[in-house]
Amino acid sequence: MALDVERVREIADRVAASSGLEVLDIEFLGGGKARMLRVFLDKPAAGNDPLAGVTHGDCANFSREFGTILDVEDVMPGSYTLEVSSPGLDRKLVKAADFTRFTGSRLKLTTREPVNSNRHFEGRLESFQDGRLTLDLSVASHKSRKKMGDAAGQKIEIDFANVEKANLVPEI
Repeated sequence: MALDVERVREIADRVAASSGLEVLDIEFLGGGKARMLRVFLDKPAAGNDPLAGVTHGDCANFSREFGTILDVEDVMPGSYTLEVSSPGLDRKLVKAADFTRFTGSRLKLTTREPVNSNRHFEGRLESFQDGRLTLDLSVASHKSRKKMGDAAGQKIEIDFANVEKANLVPEI
């Protein structure tokens, strides 16, 4: 029996929704007897405060219910390890809704194509509208400002479609 990725996601989404959680990402890693299914959860009601998000109890309850359904319905054939986690303080931003939700937050971002001769940026997400995000680069760390050169200390607009990778930068 082959792994049905869409079925796994559908079950994960259903279990998460029943607990007021959201599935951010699912990763399938490894092979053979060393397979791992990793699920990242969030609590949308926490707003943009990453410290008010998913608890250890949320992860444990989700893991227990989700794992039981996967095993009973034999959706994950063979042996595997299930890992359930919150996205962490340096969470990935993937969907357009993530950029809307975390407007005002600091982030590191890599683009697919260079913008002003650079692909790596750090700054405060000032806005996200019409598929474009505006970064205020003046808040970048000293190390990042050196990498960005002339771009540091200014605002830059980047198309969402050009974002290869983006992560929050924790501000504690």
